[in-house]
Amino acid sequence: MKPRVGLFVTCLIDLMRPSVGFAAAHLIESAGCAVVVPRRQTCCGQPAYNAGDADIARDLALQTMRSFDGCDFVVAPSGSCAAMLRIHYPALFKGRGATEFAIKAFAERVHELTAFLVNVRGMAATGARFEGRVAHHDACSGLRELGIRDEPRRLLASVAGLELVEAPEVSPCCGFGGLFSVKYPEISTAVADRKIEDLKVPAPDLVTGGDLGCLMNLAGRLKRTGETLPCRHVAEVLAGALDDPPIAWGSAGNRP
Repeated sequence: MKPRVGLFVTCLIDLMRPSVGFAAAHLIESAGCAVVVPRRQTCCGQPAYNAGDADIARDLALQTMRSFDGCDFVVAPSGSCAAMLRIHYPALFKGRGATEFAIKAFAERVHELTAFLVNVRGMAATGARFEGRVAHHDACSGLRELGIRDEPRRLLASVAGLELVEAPEVSPCCGFGGLFSVKYPEISTAVADRKIEDLKVPAPDLVTGGDLGCLMNLAGRLKRTGETLPCRHVAEVLAGALDDPPIAWGSAGNRP
């Protein structure tokens, strides 16, 4: 029997880039799994958690856990949301008896998309094709909280025609940081500009990433400065789902 994988779509993908969700579902199915997309799923609670509202974050965490009841795994095409579910949910319920143990059991089933494909399902290639040079941006949560770095690169390197190139500085932030880019637009813009200049060094034809928020922030800044470097979620490239235009919408805080 195929493992049942619940796809945690994420708010940004649902509202801004549904093609990423479809690409993620395709990749999970290609890995021999049955995909489930619960209708009851909502926000992971990260905005409330980061704003210090633990009560709302806990309510959303319980809603999320119950939505994915019966799933063998829960997979998110976002390191940020995956880290919230996997790391911060247990912290929210520490010392809360049976609920703490239930949340921990749920968190252990949560994985970021590329980590799930490579580390859990043993995927080595997706059969996709892309002609061009690609630089991959590591989102902060995926890299620092979940330790995801090699997994997306291993899959990208398997794409026919794709040349994977590296920027000189892989780890710096893109400047998004959720509400940070809205509250501190000048700092966000400066950080994004530095990141873009670094990404441009290896002269890529495309920038990929595992978090839509980062890609929207970079794409928005590129558009406002007249740059033509396109951005794509890594799932779209790996699934060969490139019919939609590249990401071009920026965060509210990232202004010229």
